[in-house]
Amino acid sequence: MKTAILVFLGGGLGSVLRYSIGRWIGTLHTHYFPFGTLVANVLACFALGLILGLADTRQLMSSSAKIFWTIGFCGGFSTFSTFSGETLSLIQSGFTGSSLIYIGASLALCIGATLAGLYLGQGT
Repeated sequence: MKTAILVFLGGGLGSVLRYSIGRWIGTLHTHYFPFGTLVANVLACFALGLILGLADTRQLMSSSAKIFWTIGFCGGFSTFSTFSGETLSLIQSGFTGSSLIYIGASLALCIGATLAGLYLGQGT
């Protein structure tokens, strides 16, 4: 039961942050491109890598904290379900080129951010 509460609280925090970042980024441009979701995904992937590096390599957090931050916070902060919906919306709206850029940028930047966070968390 404790684990479920940690995931719930972390997920709520991550979701609120994702929503806030999406809204804020959305006010900075008028393009029909989901920059807010892209930024949230990259940040969430970086955070996940950093937390895993700190937890697993440096062992700087308890297993409960790791659950809160990885499964809860990063799970709520990452938006791949939103990513999928927005990609389909771009395709359905005839923005095929934008959808391909969005898919490629999301994958490359998120994997790169996770790797960068992991290396930073490991201290390498």
